[in-house]
Amino acid sequence: MYQSVNPYNGEVLQRFENLSDEEMWSALAVAHQLFHDQWSRASYQERAKILGAAALLMEERVQDLARLATVEMGKRIRESRHEVRLSASILRFYAENTERFLAGKTVDSKSYDAWIEYSPLGVLLGIQPWNYPYYQLTRFAAPNLMAGNTLLVKHAPGVPQCALAFEKILRDAGAPQGTYTNVFLGNEQVSALIDDPRIRGIALTGSERAGEALASRAGKNLKKSTMELGGSDAFIVLEDCDLAYAVKMAVLGRVGNCGQTCIGSKRFIVVGGRFDEFVEAFRGELERLEPGDPLDESTKLGPLSSEAAMSVLLDQIQGAVRHGATLVTGGRRLGDRGAFVQPAILTGVTASNPAHRQEFFGPAAIVYSAKDEAEAVAIANDSPFGLGGSIYSTDIDRARRLARHIESGMVFINYPSISSPELPFGGVKRSGYGKELSEDGVLEFVNKKLICAPKTLART
Repeated sequence: MYQSVNPYNGEVLQRFENLSDEEMWSALAVAHQLFHDQWSRASYQERAKILGAAALLMEERVQDLARLATVEMGKRIRESRHEVRLSASILRFYAENTERFLAGKTVDSKSYDAWIEYSPLGVLLGIQPWNYPYYQLTRFAAPNLMAGNTLLVKHAPGVPQCALAFEKILRDAGAPQGTYTNVFLGNEQVSALIDDPRIRGIALTGSERAGEALASRAGKNLKKSTMELGGSDAFIVLEDCDLAYAVKMAVLGRVGNCGQTCIGSKRFIVVGGRFDEFVEAFRGELERLEPGDPLDESTKLGPLSSEAAMSVLLDQIQGAVRHGATLVTGGRRLGDRGAFVQPAILTGVTASNPAHRQEFFGPAAIVYSAKDEAEAVAIANDSPFGLGGSIYSTDIDRARRLARHIESGMVFINYPSISSPELPFGGVKRSGYGKELSEDGVLEFVNKKLICAPKTLART
């Protein structure tokens, strides 16, 4: 069952039933028919008009949309507003640029007149998570709608009102029924959809476990998929950095969205002799964060998304300590109301500790000491994940050289992470495959078709 539960106070806001199988197949049939009859044939200008209108509606409804995200998953209200505005900018970016991105191009060949044209694939299935309830939808929807695909989207069970609100934005912007369809489904229904030949591609943002299951199902059906999975990003503090600034960024990178972000800073690696200084400063900043109502503009620490998420994080912290880690601060539940966790710092985590290879999805940081750059890179790369990472130094050239050795899809210098429509997003290793955002994002689910003719015909 899909239900809204306010993680600040545990209040059940609203419940929704899953679609029946009959309703699910009907939604697929409508999307499939619309793709062939109308949407794939629409001009870029026609699609852009709808996405541009949707961007404007998101900006006009920013307060209502932001409040909905905050009460459904606990995001601080100012973070929710930022997410809505970022989502609007993604819609507008693809409305304005997709025609250029998908313009046909010639292939340099001495013997052939050859060119590449791009065409949509059909109906795509998106499975999206709760931690960014609009941004995740927009990253999937904007490029693929502009490319001419139609979409069925299964959002996370904890944010159904956000799911419906986003679908309504597109419908109010003029999108025909079947262009973008929200579907409340169970896992078995998702598997059945993937097996249907009318579904031409699958995009997941979620856990490793979900990625394994869905990638396997897509592969069995020989269907294109993209997977944006977990992350355990390294935050490398070089000895020449401005330590006060690095600590400020460490707090932002670990506590932003209450630590519930795949690209959040999770493993902090301090190079040289400044380990104790960094830990103490980091500890002081985290201990000053007071929990509060995420709808209050002044709140610095909101709740986790649910009681279940809180329990998982607390179990991980306790497990790390049982295996020899030192809990410097935090790591306990705050109060008896709401899913609040005191931000934690762990040190002394060895390679044999399960925490060394886990993703901590909440306000808990692991801090390592490295004697030099080489050891810092070795620690950073000793992870099953490879999503992002960041490096802090006053020497940008040095940081760029070091970034080349980090095994991840993204590395940021002097900032924990950056998301902007024009910047590609995606990881390697168990963080998944495929890219979102930028020109790369619109090229994932299109047919890159070669059209070719000989310049001269052989004569016999």
